[in-house]
Amino acid sequence: MIKYISNKAHYETVLKACYQAKQTLWIGTADIKDLHVSYRGSFTPFLQVISDLLKKGVEVRLIHAKEPGPNFRRDFDKFPAVIQGLERMLCPRVHFKLIIIDMQKVYIGSANLTGAAMGAKSDDKRNFEAGIFTELPEMLDSAIHQFDEVWMGKHCKTCSRKAYCGDKVV
Repeated sequence: MIKYISNKAHYETVLKACYQAKQTLWIGTADIKDLHVSYRGSFTPFLQVISDLLKKGVEVRLIHAKEPGPNFRRDFDKFPAVIQGLERMLCPRVHFKLIIIDMQKVYIGSANLTGAAMGAKSDDKRNFEAGIFTELPEMLDSAIHQFDEVWMGKHCKTCSRKAYCGDKVV
């Protein structure tokens, strides 16, 4: 399966696939904001989805390039499961947008984890985004490999952006 994803399909396809994660959810994004989604009959922060996944034993990893804004941080503090269980890494060089679900599906594209890119925004407020959602092994394996290299700090020793890094790996 390979599917071209554009605009609102990020919300309808990619985010909703995240809700179904059973074992792992790895998210790589340059920017993360206070994203809200329709979930279980109400409009709620995406952090609620992450909290519920963590409570079910799903491993959730997040790599992002910069600290999120105050609205995200306020919402973050409302979810003890996220505070305790979310594995998070800050890397100022990350510009990729990857969402890897259960090591079986991957989104590779332009959309950050923000309301304008992926959230429940109206069509006239939403960013124009594009990406691929697939189960193709060669694309999935490459995305997992790239995410894991950053996660494990492969590039940290020679990185020229250490001054901006909040989570130095030595």
